[in-house]
Amino acid sequence: METNNAIAALTALGHATRLAAFRLLVEAGPAGRMAGDIAAALQVPPATLSFHLKELLQAGLVESESQGRHVCYRANFSAMTGLIDYLTHNCCAGSPAPGCSPASPDCAC
Repeated sequence: METNNAIAALTALGHATRLAAFRLLVEAGPAGRMAGDIAAALQVPPATLSFHLKELLQAGLVESESQGRHVCYRANFSAMTGLIDYLTHNCCAGSPAPGCSPASPDCAC
């Protein structure tokens, strides 16, 4: 992931409604959730939710699929993993602690 993409993703997640929507979609897994279900769960008007989902779409964190008159949204798990990898790329690189290195799965940073 490039720095500008990471900035866009973090900016999109930097709003409470967008973060809540993204977390709902991550929880839903590959099946995703319908826009109306997300709006109901978050108790936000559909127009407001559409604005926030558009921001997440533009940041590449979610994907959408039209299903007739409805839209299903899914978390883009590869983008999420890419962002996490970008943020932890040099994890513990400056730490002399044993067992903690940039590629270590037990990094406790």
